Amino acid sequence: MKTNPIFTGSAVAIITPFKNNKIDYDALGKIIDFQIENKTDAIVICGTTGEASTLSDEEHVEEIAFTVQHVNKRIPVIAGSGSNDTSYAVWLSKEAEKVGADALLQITPYYNKATTKGLIKHFFTIADSVSIPNIVYNVPSRTGCNITLPVYKEIAKHPNIVAAKEASGNISAITQIFAEVGDSIDIYSGNDDQIVPLLSLGAKGVISVLSNVMPREAHDICQLFFDGKVKESAALQLKLLKLINNLFIEVNPVPVKTAMNLMGYCSEEMRLPLCEMDEKNFEILRASMKSYGLI
Repeated sequence: MKTNPIFTGSAVAIITPFKNNKIDYDALGKIIDFQIENKTDAIVICGTTGEASTLSDEEHVEEIAFTVQHVNKRIPVIAGSGSNDTSYAVWLSKEAEKVGADALLQITPYYNKATTKGLIKHFFTIADSVSIPNIVYNVPSRTGCNITLPVYKEIAKHPNIVAAKEASGNISAITQIFAEVGDSIDIYSGNDDQIVPLLSLGAKGVISVLSNVMPREAHDICQLFFDGKVKESAALQLKLLKLINNLFIEVNPVPVKTAMNLMGYCSEEMRLPLCEMDEKNFEILRASMKSYGLI
């Protein structure tokens, strides 16, 4: 059994603020401080929500380094360093380790996908190349590649693959993962609308988009559950469900970055192919935020 989870509770899948097509580090620093002041348990930098796919190599490493330095050991920093090119993921993972990341988040190979054997070799090759722990990230709706139970059974044997972010949305499949390998790999919810259900199965927490705008509440859903206040935890999950859903009214991270702009934390600037929200969806999101007292 692997012990000492990377974090328990809520990790924010943090946005990357841009200004004039460059990373706005002033804004990023303020957002990080806002997160830590409101009990976020870890920072996930340069993930899907951070628009990692449009960052240059230099920007990617620089943003991880800045985050590590700004967080300054207050909470763990988990760096997105995955790719559909194994050798590139190895390089990026080594760079993230060099600049001080506490752990790594590894997306499944997208577009070219992989067989079961190829997927296992992909994750093993990356994990073998670094000394810091790896979290595998399963989100087949975006990648077209699913981490099946046979894959989980094999990668859970690797001492450096310690956790999984499960965003498949398939509760039945996730339940089977807990049953078969839950003692040897930590599971985090990758969907904000499934935090409590996965906590009930034994999850250590969530890697959250909601936490960008409501970090204390995302943390509290987990902490209430851990404190044995399951009804209160579930009630908070359900109370926030409308906002959770509206943060995905368009492809992530378009709505959450728009929301952060409305809250005054950054510009709504994104890099193509992401762009500003449809006006109708924008009004739905804004009304939702007003109803929760965010603006």
